[in-house]
Amino acid sequence: MNSQQEQIQVFVTGGTFDKEYNFITGELYFKDSHLQNMFEAGRCTLDLDVKTLMMVDSLEMEEEDHQIIVHNCKKCASNKVLITHGTDRMVDTARILAEANINKTIVLTGAMIPIAFGTSSDGFFNLGSALAFAQILPPGVYIAMNGRYFNWNEVEKNRTTGYFVDI
Repeated sequence: MNSQQEQIQVFVTGGTFDKEYNFITGELYFKDSHLQNMFEAGRCTLDLDVKTLMMVDSLEMEEEDHQIIVHNCKKCASNKVLITHGTDRMVDTARILAEANINKTIVLTGAMIPIAFGTSSDGFFNLGSALAFAQILPPGVYIAMNGRYFNWNEVEKNRTTGYFVDI
């Protein structure tokens, strides 16, 4: 590891990214985060501190959940934060983080298809992109999806195509 490499704080909040599929009932559910296995499979050599804050579908996030995310972003030692998050309310959480005026680079990412679905998931690609963006972007709040980064207030999820787009 490069001694000048700054540690990236990774917060897990749930979302489709970490959902499992019950083949009997057809339901999606949470068990454990897939992130550590993903970092290992991707041969990631970055200095990462991974912490699970919650395992929640973003549609079920409440104000208390947002405050947990804000609190942890403020108190962590790193100036670079990556958050895995559900895509449905990712922009809402990004707005709340931006309003908290945290002077750090905060990148939110997620997946449209659970990692448990293997190569059909966009999660690996989004995670790798988010790690790269967290290292190079200036302080601010961003969303990294589909190989792109967006300023938190210039993006929306297109619910027809499933892609994040400029607004």
